[in-house]
Amino acid sequence: MKTASQAGVAPSNIVALLEADLVPTVDAVLRARAFAEPLLTGQQLDTGEPALSHADGVAAILAEIGAPPAMQAASYLVYAGDYLNKPEEVVTKAFGANYAGLVMHTRRLVQIQRAAREAMVGPEQRAEQTERVRKMLLAFSRDLRVVLLRLASRLQTLRFYTAGNSACPAGLATESQQVFAPLANRLGLWQIKWELEDLSFRFLQPAAYREIAAALHETRVEREQGIEAARAALLAVLAQQGLAAQVQGRPKHLYSIYKKMQGKQLALARIFDLRALRVIVPTVTDCYAVLSLLHEQYRPVAGEFDDYIARPKPNGYQSLHTVVQGVDGRAMEVQIRTATMHQHAEHGVAAHWAYKEAGARGYAGTSAAGDADAQIAQARKAVLRQLLAWERDFSDAQPDGEQKLFDERIYVFTPQAAVIELAAGSTPIDFAYAVHTDLGHRCRGAKVDGAMVSLNTPLQSGQTVEVTALKEGGPSLDWLNVDLRYLKSQRSRTKVRAWFNAREIEQTVARGRELVEKLLQREGRTAIRLEDLAGRLGFKNAEGLFEVVGKDEFSLRNIEQLLRPSPLVNDSDELLAQRRSRSSVKSDATSGGVLVVGVDSLLTNLARCCRPAPPDPIGGYVTRGKGVAIHRADCSNFCQMAQRTPERVIAVAWGGTRDGAAKGAQYPVDVIIESSDRQGLLRDLLEVLAKEKMNVIAVNTQSVKFGKASKGDTAWMSITVEVSDSGRLAQVLRSLAQVSGVRSARRR
Repeated sequence: MKTASQAGVAPSNIVALLEADLVPTVDAVLRARAFAEPLLTGQQLDTGEPALSHADGVAAILAEIGAPPAMQAASYLVYAGDYLNKPEEVVTKAFGANYAGLVMHTRRLVQIQRAAREAMVGPEQRAEQTERVRKMLLAFSRDLRVVLLRLASRLQTLRFYTAGNSACPAGLATESQQVFAPLANRLGLWQIKWELEDLSFRFLQPAAYREIAAALHETRVEREQGIEAARAALLAVLAQQGLAAQVQGRPKHLYSIYKKMQGKQLALARIFDLRALRVIVPTVTDCYAVLSLLHEQYRPVAGEFDDYIARPKPNGYQSLHTVVQGVDGRAMEVQIRTATMHQHAEHGVAAHWAYKEAGARGYAGTSAAGDADAQIAQARKAVLRQLLAWERDFSDAQPDGEQKLFDERIYVFTPQAAVIELAAGSTPIDFAYAVHTDLGHRCRGAKVDGAMVSLNTPLQSGQTVEVTALKEGGPSLDWLNVDLRYLKSQRSRTKVRAWFNAREIEQTVARGRELVEKLLQREGRTAIRLEDLAGRLGFKNAEGLFEVVGKDEFSLRNIEQLLRPSPLVNDSDELLAQRRSRSSVKSDATSGGVLVVGVDSLLTNLARCCRPAPPDPIGGYVTRGKGVAIHRADCSNFCQMAQRTPERVIAVAWGGTRDGAAKGAQYPVDVIIESSDRQGLLRDLLEVLAKEKMNVIAVNTQSVKFGKASKGDTAWMSITVEVSDSGRLAQVLRSLAQVSGVRSARRR
């Protein structure tokens, strides 16, 4: 892992970038504190800490690790947000959108942590802790400042319990030791890491802590004198050799001592690096020169040398470590590093804090926008890689079941270094849909880390993905083929299906529009407004009318009847109709065995919209040139026409036998069936009708596709059968309803 300087990003310039992002000056800290003070004064956090004192402490810790004033200012606004009615809106107006976003993200993370910690009542609830770490990861991957604030806040809370000599909740101390300290270590925040570990150790294992602290205190004066003597002697030796160097005494932290004692089963007296020195030199060459000189002047302890310059630690830490015997014969550890290595060791991700574009201004007055963008992207990726490495560290220590939580997702970059979270196994098409739905529809190719790949290539964390897209276009049906593995995410599948469903509806509407417009042309009514026509037919808009017409669910005959109402027939027309009727067959079976009350053998026809059959209650409607249309009394079309022109309604009755059916006459009746779509459905329905001795004269089926939330696709069927009387339908409908998958069977 390269440090910021090795990656070509100077720490001073990086800090300048972050400061440019949040308009930071010392005045910003003072202004934020003045804004928060009246809100926080007298308030307490859930840990019992005074809210204002806690914010002061967080700001001080951030200053210690080199955070810019803008970050320190944000520490006040985060806690002030708890006491504002509309924190995001208020902070945006007073300080800007960047501060507001930081405040809202941090407050959400705090709420997640509190809820998860409250849910932990025993070891069996470790999954909740793992989930909390996952939430931290998601917040961190988008905004590093959020986690820096949380780390500083947790350290301040532990300091509060320590200063008050009060008991810290075990859950909070455990979380600090197992979650926050490893995260700080991975990010290279040494100052925060060691203090989190020591204070957590103090609360979780007070007896061991007191024992080591007491033993070190007894020899503190002697140890400090020995360290100072060794420091002065080493500095003099380096000066004689012309090596410019700083030599510092380095304290050994209690938890580090305890872990070494436990790990190597050693007594305190056998811990070599209780006395430790740190040598800081200008160059890497000087590091090895100092090492050589040390081993010449002092006797090295076998097996106690580590070269972290040639082989850096996973978090980017670099230094030479060696243990030598001093002039008094006692062991002493020495760390040798450059100033840049030391800065990284102490401040870690402070070298990677910049992740917002600097724009045309550049930063530190030296870099163009393009150079800044490239360096920012590199810094962003370095930070995310450290985060993913920390996640692996944590998941390796978890039971297998909990590790799966981490294995279920990956993090990849856009070309602009924005972080995108995806399910494990996701493809470039999933990535495109995660960025934007329209980009997913138009996706036709992809590059991963600059190399062309197929669209079904599984992605890995840390990769940079660039999508090639058409200006216009849509997805391919092949993407929905599970065997081809183009899509991993169910969300992506839903979007693809929605696109095809929308295209199908568009085609249906276009077909319906064409049919309606052709009808209007034939009738010479092209001037009529389509919206008005749809309203008169009972639809909310023309699109609704076109859709049902395109699906063949609404007969154009209904539109014809609406467009061609004939005036009430006069006496001459009626006499002509009677003469035509008398010249035709005069049996009761004529025209379906219907008699017009008061008029003998008037021409009649059965309406197709409701298909009446005896002994249904019926009504007649006088039409132009087609005699009397016979409708069922409850037919919606008949009711509408009767309401518009009641003078055209005429009383009719079934003729023929006692139940109203003409001898030997058969009447077509429509049966509507709603069912779950499956293979063999139509066959099973026709078998039932055959057993009932029903003659089927027409079948119309349609399958409707639904999305993820549906239990399955739905089939709608309209089956036309012939019956001598409608009374027989009741038994037939009951038999049809018992067929597997059928939800309802009814007469139209």
